[in-house]
Amino acid sequence: MRSVSKEQILKGPIIKTLFLLGWPIMISSLLETAYTLADTFWLGRLEESKYAVAALQISWPIIFLLISIAFGLGAAGVALVSQYTGAKKHEEAERSAGQVIFISLTFGLVFAITGFFLSPFIVHSLGLEKEVSHLAILYLRIIFFGLPFMFGSFTFGFIMRAYGDTVTPMIVSGVAVILNIALDPILIFGMFGFPKMGVLGAGLATILTQSLATIIALYLLFKGKVGIKLKLSYLKPEKEKIKKIFRIGIPASIGNSGTAFGFFILMYILARVPDSTVVLAAYGIGDRIINLIFISINGLSAGITTVLGQSLGADKIERAEEAVKKGILAMFFILVVCSILLVLFRTEIMKIFINNSDVVNEGANLIKCVMIGVPFFGIFSGIVASFQGSGHNVPTMILDISRLWALRIPLAYFLGLYLGMNSTGVWIGMALSNIVGTAIALIFFKTGIWKKKVID
Repeated sequence: MRSVSKEQILKGPIIKTLFLLGWPIMISSLLETAYTLADTFWLGRLEESKYAVAALQISWPIIFLLISIAFGLGAAGVALVSQYTGAKKHEEAERSAGQVIFISLTFGLVFAITGFFLSPFIVHSLGLEKEVSHLAILYLRIIFFGLPFMFGSFTFGFIMRAYGDTVTPMIVSGVAVILNIALDPILIFGMFGFPKMGVLGAGLATILTQSLATIIALYLLFKGKVGIKLKLSYLKPEKEKIKKIFRIGIPASIGNSGTAFGFFILMYILARVPDSTVVLAAYGIGDRIINLIFISINGLSAGITTVLGQSLGADKIERAEEAVKKGILAMFFILVVCSILLVLFRTEIMKIFINNSDVVNEGANLIKCVMIGVPFFGIFSGIVASFQGSGHNVPTMILDISRLWALRIPLAYFLGLYLGMNSTGVWIGMALSNIVGTAIALIFFKTGIWKKKVID
């Protein structure tokens, strides 16, 4: 079910093509955001709501730290599959996809076992309130148990996106998300004979539905129902391909892992401001609301990587340049409009998810401060997409790490804790990191490295 033809990708109107490739990603992102919001919504109705929502927010940077490995492998898959497809080397594209999936599932299994046993140590290192720590450990352990399935589902989306099919991953993730949303209240509150599980129920709903998504994905790939057809032999380790995947993917993994660990440290900083549980709960909700407006740019970024990768594979450099530049401008203006609307209605939106007035007020303050820098993140994301599509992920690694470690973390600490601006200082630091990070990204973009392909 290829969403856009190769002819369209290589010759069609750029903005139209980016949206045709991007709309299924947007729907997928909307659905994924919907189920994280569903977790937050239902947990926000528990008696211990602020502890439950804070535990959820603490857990995800830790989980994202490991998912970053899968992201790097997915980035390698995008570069190789898209460029081999553009060069009409279809078997090489399929073999590359098989190797990426093999590595992804293996890493997922290793991290699942390690993370399950290390969860208490990781959470206790943050110095949280006892109630929050207990719930975070429960949630993390159940998520770690299902990590290989999360890796598999994630990688499938990247592979199909590179091939030019963004519809199939949307349908697969849509099935999983709808089921997750349905399971959430049943498992959290204990309905239809199930025991009341609270935070544990939210985690269980997530891994059950991710497992289903991965099983469906592997079935489609091995049956050849999605254009790419895998064989078991393609999952047998091939030294040269694995070396190429690691060469392309490791910088992206390091960059994203650095970003994820940066968010973990940000949680550490937030845990040390006054009323930290309220602040963490507000951040958990506010961050998910802000992610809603990133849905459009997620789709356009994916479109850029596909058009750029296939254009480079077909030696159409001007086409690649046009896709990147027009895509970046579109993302910037979309985020300007969305940011204005979100700031205007921030309090009313916060009230949808929790009835604690302290959390609502803090969340509204977060949105007001952070949205100043959000439009610039559209430019940053477009530039990162250009490097990912070309397979040059060292600049991506440097940009991701510098935005968090050279900018966001120091600014959050300096403004929030050192100057005593507390949570407001952290929120302002987040906004400034996006603005300055984008300026640095533009310098890298000017080098033109992203115009060079990585396949022979």
